[in-house]
Amino acid sequence: MKIVILTNEYPPNVYGGAGVHVEYLTRELAKLDGREHEIEVLCFGDQDVEDQNLKVRGVKPDFELPHQDDRHAKFLDTMARDLIMAGSIADADIVHGHTWYSHLAGCLAKQLTGAKLVLTTHSLEPHRPWKVEQLGTAYHASSWVERTAYENADGIIAVSGAMNEDVRSLYDVSEDSVRTIYNGIDVGQYSPTPDEEVLKQYDIDPDQPYVLFVGRITRQKGILHLVRAIHHMDSGVQVVLCAGAPDTEDIGKEMEALVDEVKAETDNRIVWLAEMLPRADVITLYTHAAVFVCPSVYEPFGIINLEAMACHTPVVASAVGGIPEIIVDDETGILVPFETEGGDSHEPRDPTQFARDLADGVNRLMKDPDRRTAMADAARTRVEEVFSWQAIAQQTLSFYKDLASSDDT
Repeated sequence: MKIVILTNEYPPNVYGGAGVHVEYLTRELAKLDGREHEIEVLCFGDQDVEDQNLKVRGVKPDFELPHQDDRHAKFLDTMARDLIMAGSIADADIVHGHTWYSHLAGCLAKQLTGAKLVLTTHSLEPHRPWKVEQLGTAYHASSWVERTAYENADGIIAVSGAMNEDVRSLYDVSEDSVRTIYNGIDVGQYSPTPDEEVLKQYDIDPDQPYVLFVGRITRQKGILHLVRAIHHMDSGVQVVLCAGAPDTEDIGKEMEALVDEVKAETDNRIVWLAEMLPRADVITLYTHAAVFVCPSVYEPFGIINLEAMACHTPVVASAVGGIPEIIVDDETGILVPFETEGGDSHEPRDPTQFARDLADGVNRLMKDPDRRTAMADAARTRVEEVFSWQAIAQQTLSFYKDLASSDDT
């Protein structure tokens, strides 16, 4: 088969879970069936890689489109890249798009080449209203692109059961066209890797147990709720925030002000690492953490929880989206209740109570080292048994084959 993967993110330009997913999925797909399938990745950037049957090509327009609002520039740049992608596909059996950034390219490629169009539901625009802060009215355009793509897709991969239900309730897609295939983790790479020198390098006290957050500074990841929760954590808890790449300048400033406020009002040590860290160092941070916290208000899957669990670390996470399909409550971690305001909002109904509940989950585990160890053991075992990339790539290829052999008539 000729399989073309369309994506915004691909190494070295990875800043979220979708990029991690694409990196490992393409690597494993290329290995299947004796490497007889041709895998081509078209992504945003200047990548140019050829490794046996895996080819990666970045696209980067050398022009800038006019725009009504500075916030529209990113959307229009995305559309330009999609046009280049669509015109770069000579032939394909499967065109597989990841996130709305690549969906227009997928729709056009389907019409131009006759390929089957597959989309993966890493997130859904109607559930991310805060994107208006980034895109302005271009958010309505990105939502239109996403809706159009899902309604024209031949097959849809939902990264969790929750996302399977969401995509079918939001868009006019049939149940038969949607298949749930989880995200995965490289259990060889993500494994306990202790190194206290790495902690010292980032000014983390290796003798003081710490709570860890890893993620972008965005409304979706709930980072501000976690910072507020520090007020309610027991004394002596060290908090390490591996948080960068703010969605907007405003949320970046909000984060800075809130961290300064909490530092002034609590004796808990806060280490904020705002730069993107090398993956090996992040794995070491996961390894040494007493508890990993995922305070997301919207999370279709939550691959960061797998990363922490694979590194033998229990997780305290909000019970939203696909997270309850990853974490077994009171066995591999603690799920924190999460009630929204209703409607399209993904903010907690009671932000103060949500912050207290996050802190309560952290406090319970920090007080009980034996319970943490038992949860860490169970977490690692669950990841090994359920979430390997090899199994996920095989399920994905089987879906491709089913679609490619189906008759449209």
